[in-house]
Formats: sequence, structure tokens, C-alpha cells
Amino acid sequence: MADKLTIQQIALYKLLIPLKEPFVISLGPQYNAESIIVVIKTNTGITGYGECSPYMSINGESLDTCFIVGQYFAKALKEKDPLDIKECIRTIDKTIYGNSSIKSAFDMALYDIAAQHAGVPLYKFLGGGNNKELITDMTISISDPQKMASDAVKFKEQGFQFIKVKLGETKEKDVQRIKAIREAIGIEIPLRIDANQGWRVRTAIEILNALKDFNIQYCEEPIARWNFMKLKKVKKQSPIPIMADESCSDHHDAKRLVDLEACDMLNVKLGKSSGIYNAKKIIAIAEKANMPMQLGAFMESRLGITAAAHLALCSDFIRYCDFDTPLMFTEDPVSGGISYEKNGVVKVPEVAGLGAWIEEEELNKMEKNII
Repeated sequence: MADKLTIQQIALYKLLIPLKEPFVISLGPQYNAESIIVVIKTNTGITGYGECSPYMSINGESLDTCFIVGQYFAKALKEKDPLDIKECIRTIDKTIYGNSSIKSAFDMALYDIAAQHAGVPLYKFLGGGNNKELITDMTISISDPQKMASDAVKFKEQGFQFIKVKLGETKEKDVQRIKAIREAIGIEIPLRIDANQGWRVRTAIEILNALKDFNIQYCEEPIARWNFMKLKKVKKQSPIPIMADESCSDHHDAKRLVDLEACDMLNVKLGKSSGIYNAKKIIAIAEKANMPMQLGAFMESRLGITAAAHLALCSDFIRYCDFDTPLMFTEDPVSGGISYEKNGVVKVPEVAGLGAWIEEEELNKMEKNII
């Protein structure tokens, strides 16, 4: 009789990689990609990999808090059955409230183990099929209109079919930015805009109406996340579809937004939902409401983005992908994982499990804690 699978060792690593240039949104700039890598080893030799990229102004976590809280989880999960994902999630939820970012890294590693044990790619383990094309956008940071227009030209020349534009300042500045981009690249390539909560309700409505003729596909999180009761007002008065992002962290948020008819779409991120386990609940809610979704990310490497890409293959209602952050890194420590093809097409590995990992040689360069 085969040995029962148990968790024997969990290691946490701090991954820091400088970005090619600062990534700037309305909530502030980011200069480095900062992640926690979680490596879970079992008694049978199966090893699972997970990653989270905490964003202090969004999920209230930092690299240091994730590193500490992750040690609590590691101690709580030792000797547990990694295939009983529900019980493992219950254990870490009982350990501490919130902390969705670091929870997502553990969740990811557990699903990697489970899919490897089943001998199938993660998307198949999750009930999906590799039967649609995943196409990422490329994001333009907030800057002066000329720099943003120049970036748009560069991304167009690189073949990206969709361009995402960070906004969230004044009406005058943000409208000027979109006008400059359109003058530089024409009207054909759809733009996706993201205010990251930067506008007041009236300002959001004014800007969205001012941009109605600029081929804007949708707008993410136009107003403050706490002001979600006013999001329906923005949606009703906007000619551009509204996508909830920061206001939609977990399945409870998703249910509330759907019930309120507050938005047209949802943006699902593993670092907000606490991982795949809860993200599947969000997806089920959106499917029932016939609501399209985007699979997004924070500043994860190709490790975390690979998990998101697998999940994106699990629902026809996931129609948009925002998987560009690894393209902003100055280096890539990940083995296996997604590949970036021409025109922003993303391919998922056809191997058992997540199919992405970081070699020991790379991990040993990082600050670590092994439990």
C-alpha cells in the first residue's frame, strides 16, 4: 500500500528583482518585484511551488509580513495531508484572519502537489481545458502624456493586441493622456484603463464620458473600494463598462457586487482571493450571473502568473488576461512555466501540476526560512 501523502518540509524565500523601469499607479510607484516563494515538500518526493506578490496599499501585506505569517502556516501544516486542500485552507484561515496574499502562495503550492499527484496539468485538475487562446495586455504606467504615448507605440510595435493604461489623477491630465496615446497609435487597438480607485464619483463619471469615443474596452476600479455602494451609479452613467478590482477581493465581495448590480465585470486575482480555492468560488458566482471576468495579478513572476493562466482556462467567462508583469522584470529566475508568444499570446505548460518552479541554485541566493 502506498504511503499516505504528508507535508514534510515547507520553505519560504524572499524574491527581489529590480524592474526595468518604475511601475507607477495612482496608489504610488513600485521599483522592484517583491515576492515570497513557498516550497512544500512531501514524504513521497512531490514538491509544490507557490508565489505571492504582496501590495501594501491594496492587500495590506508586505514582503516582511508575508515572510513572518508564512512561518505560522508552515508550522500549522506540517504532517498534514496536502491533498486535503479544503482542510489545509481551513487550517491557515483559523491561524490568522486576512493575509490573503501569503495564503495564496500556500494555496498555489498545494494545488501544484495535488495536480502532480493526479498526473495532469493544473488546468485539467481544476476542470478546465486548453481550448482557448490566452492573450495578455501590456500596461503603461502613469507618467506625462508624451512618455505614455511613446510606451504605447513601443507596445504596438511589439505586437500586443491590447494595451492597459494606468490613470487615476485629474480629469484634465487623464483625458490628455488618452488623447496623446490615441494620436500616437491610432484608434484600432482597444485600450483598457485602470484608475486604481483614483477618482471621486463625479470625476469618474465625467472622465468616462469624456473618453467614450476612444475605443476603451473597460475601466477598472474607478472609485475608492470602500465606496462600492456608489459603483452602480458610476456604472449606470458610464458609456464604458466597469470592472471591479480592489473592491472584489474574495467570493463574499463578488456576491455583494453582483447582488448590487454594481459592475459589469470582475477582476480575479489569486493574491486578493487567498488563492485558487476561493477564486473558484468567485468564478462560480460570476458564471451564474453571466458576468465576464479578467484574470489579473500583482507583480508575480512567471511562477505565480502560470497558476493564474491555468485558472484562466477553467471558465468561458474568463475573457481577459492581465499577465504582463514578468515582462517588466530585469531577470527571470523561473524554470518551466508559461511562455510568451507573438502578439501577447500566453501558452500554458502541458505537464503534470503547475509546471513552473525555481531551481535550488536560484532559491539558495535568497533569504530563506525552512521549517
